[in-house]
Amino acid sequence: MSNTGQEHFSQRDITFSAEDSHWMNYALQLAEKGEAMGEVPVGAVIVQDGNIIGEGFNQPISSHDPTAHAEIIALRQAAMQVQNYRLVGSTIYVTLEPCTMCVGALIHARLARLVFGTTEPKAGAVISKSRLLDNNYFNHRIDYAGGVLSDRCQHQLSQFFARRRQEKRNQKFISSPE
Repeated sequence: MSNTGQEHFSQRDITFSAEDSHWMNYALQLAEKGEAMGEVPVGAVIVQDGNIIGEGFNQPISSHDPTAHAEIIALRQAAMQVQNYRLVGSTIYVTLEPCTMCVGALIHARLARLVFGTTEPKAGAVISKSRLLDNNYFNHRIDYAGGVLSDRCQHQLSQFFARRRQEKRNQKFISSPE
C-alpha cells in the first residue's frame, strides 16, 4: 500500500498545499478514533470554504453496516450540515484511496476535489485497481491528488494490520492444545 510516485497519477492531478497537509492531519486524527474502536484506521473530512462540513472514520464493524466507510460517514454528515445531497465546491480529504462504492458516492455528491493520503493496491478505485475518476462517461468530474502525508497514512495502516496479525498469532498460540 505504498505510493511510489507521481507517475501513477493522471494528467488531471492537482498539486497539494499546506492547507491539504493540515486537513490530512485532521483526517489522520479521525482515523485514530476508528482504530481505537477496532476499525481499520481510515479518516475523512469534508471542507467547504475553509470550514469542516462533515467528518468520519471507518465504522462498518461497530455499526454492522458495510457502507459505513469514513467517506460515506463524512458525506452523510456534510449533506445534513448543508441540507443538500450535492456538496458542490467541497473537498474531501481521506487517508486511504477510496474504493468503488465511495468513489461513486463522491461523484453523486458532486464534490469538486478528492485528496487522499496513500494508495489502496487491492481495491483502490482512483489509481490503483481502477481509475473511475478518469472515465468520461460520468456526468461529473472530480479533481484528485494523492500522496498527501502518504508515509504517515501508510504507517498508520501498516501498524494497525501488523498488530492485528500479531493478535491473531497470539490467539492461536493461546488456544492451541499443548
